[in-house]
Amino acid sequence: MADIDAIKRRIVMQFQRHVANPLSRRLSSQTLLETTGRVSGQPRVTPIGGRRTGTEFWLVSEFGERSNYIRNIRANNAVRLRIHGRWHAGTATLLPDDDARARLAELPRMNSLAVRAVGTDLLTVRIDLTD
Repeated sequence: MADIDAIKRRIVMQFQRHVANPLSRRLSSQTLLETTGRVSGQPRVTPIGGRRTGTEFWLVSEFGERSNYIRNIRANNAVRLRIHGRWHAGTATLLPDDDARARLAELPRMNSLAVRAVGTDLLTVRIDLTD
């Protein structure tokens, strides 16, 4: 099963990196997460799905600790989010003890379906917005 998950993850990540993410970044309605590259120190922008609830934004990473944006958050949890075309500063917290599958039921349906379909190692992330 681990080999199948690794192949699935590799295919999906390559598709996201080279096709889906470049197209999604151009959509003004797409929520974007900006992290700081853990090696380069440069801004890294990733299209994400999730939901804002008050001063918090919740999302579930489909590949958990293997996602580059999660690895960047581990190195520096200061992030920015573009929600409805406006950038917000925030602090990301990884929540490995949260029930990510239950969390997906509270998030936008289409994104949650995609995360469940391709995800191999779900991880909940809460971003506390500071502005």
